[in-house]
Amino acid sequence: MLPGRRDVGDTVGVEYVSRVPRPPLDGLIDDLYYLEGAPPYARLTLPPSPSALLIVNLGAPFRIRAGTDIETAEYADGCVVTMPTRAFEFGYPPGTRSVGVHFKPWGPASFLPMPAAELCDRPVTVEQVWGRPAIAELRDRLATADGPHEMLTLLEEELMRRLREIAGLELVRHASGVIAAAGGAVAIGDLSVAAGVSSTHLARRFRELIGVTPKRLARTYRFTATVFAINPAGPIDWGDLAGGAGYFDQAHFGHEFREFTGLTPTRYIEVRRRFLREHPGHVLDGWPLPAD
Repeated sequence: MLPGRRDVGDTVGVEYVSRVPRPPLDGLIDDLYYLEGAPPYARLTLPPSPSALLIVNLGAPFRIRAGTDIETAEYADGCVVTMPTRAFEFGYPPGTRSVGVHFKPWGPASFLPMPAAELCDRPVTVEQVWGRPAIAELRDRLATADGPHEMLTLLEEELMRRLREIAGLELVRHASGVIAAAGGAVAIGDLSVAAGVSSTHLARRFRELIGVTPKRLARTYRFTATVFAINPAGPIDWGDLAGGAGYFDQAHFGHEFREFTGLTPTRYIEVRRRFLREHPGHVLDGWPLPAD
């Protein structure tokens, strides 16, 4: 839930331990993490980002609302979220405890029994992915582990056991790497030409293994990079920001902002500043937004 973060330690009553897994998992995963403590808000909105998520829950159930057209669902054992195209709302108990995985967009495909497209914007329980006996055993082992570092080692070992080769993954991984390196500012047609496949074939592989098309992935990378470039504590020239990010104009940027976050740019900054003001230095600061 924290794209790009590498925090370790106890921050404002929350312990967050994160580490990059060993090869070959590091080509699929940004980091493994342990999280325990009180959330800054009972409900947090998580805008889309070019990443996917697996949570193994060790505390009380949490809730997810994946868009206004989907009812809120409760997750006791944890959940799997492939790369989203809309903002999700997470509802947390007073104390939360979990281990998890921040995947690269193509990462979950090597661990899923179904195409990623089937899970797009529709989180599922870990039980639905790995089965009840397996996740029950894993949760028991994690709950009795000797601290966060051993828990992350157990999770890493579980992922290594479940790792499998996927047809077309290298194609999608390479094309996604080009998109990521360009911050989303890439001509999608050039990707298929460089890869020596048709644009239709490339889009089909992306939907199967990531859940979205190359164009949507590029939009997400561009939006995320643009938002992370904002300093909420200082003045913001929205026109310059939109132009520098390659948007047609400020109206185009505003439309993207509303689609990705449900907020206007100015409202987003108000909410971001509220988080900074009410919870300075919190380990979750950076991407989630208070939904209350």
